Amino acid sequence: MRTVRLPTGIEVPALGQGTWKMGEDRAKRSDEIAALKLGLDLGMTLIDTAEMYASGVAEEITREAVESRRDQVFVVSKVMPQNASRAGTVRACEASLKRLGTDRIDLYLLHWRGRYALSETIEAFERLKADGKIRHWGVSNFDAEDMAELAALDHGDAVQANQVLYNLESRGIEFDLLAGASPVPVMAYSPVGQGDLTHNRKLDGVAARHGVTRAQIALAWTLRHPNVISIPKAGSATHVRENRAALSLELSDADLADLDAAFPPPRRKVPLAMI
Repeated sequence: MRTVRLPTGIEVPALGQGTWKMGEDRAKRSDEIAALKLGLDLGMTLIDTAEMYASGVAEEITREAVESRRDQVFVVSKVMPQNASRAGTVRACEASLKRLGTDRIDLYLLHWRGRYALSETIEAFERLKADGKIRHWGVSNFDAEDMAELAALDHGDAVQANQVLYNLESRGIEFDLLAGASPVPVMAYSPVGQGDLTHNRKLDGVAARHGVTRAQIALAWTLRHPNVISIPKAGSATHVRENRAALSLELSDADLADLDAAFPPPRRKVPLAMI
């Protein structure tokens, strides 16, 4: 499994597993847990979840998936901005720990910016680190200006990742967040869109060239970048195996040129895309 190095030096899988929208349908719960377990078996040992996902049920599903092998898994969760005060962040983290059935979260993110000052949230993150309840912290849905503001704050240089929307149809971060050699890795959520790229015929030529699916090309495209961790969701065994196989795809210069023509890279600064 290829890895991405966080600023502290720890290496995490470049291909992880997302849980957004998991837990919303009780009838799918056993399949979702089985899919996550299979992903772990295949080396995708980073699981991303959040207190917001299905009102915490996605964290419970994560707990069942990692049960008996917690030490092998890098668990990522998030605090919602309305909970991100000094005391609120601590309470939210403790609630997530309970749902996750663990004593620590490996990477704890601010889900997006809200009304609380960043300095207040960072103070809570640092307290949680000192107490051993989280190992590292990061942010989500932060634009380049937000990252610059964060870096200027006390302990702001402790940020380990920025989770943002990134896929062939949402390439805005390439203009600034991914430009140059940023030491803060990007975690790409919705790397195949919300399923829409699986229906996009613009991918057919490259997919046919490799004998793979559109989704695999879209996922391999995000994984081409050495500082990107991709976290697709997969609720079935078939989808999990498809995602894992995408890690072995090597896109040629011709492939990348065709994809650039079909999905042009940004030529100017654009607002950060979010879903």
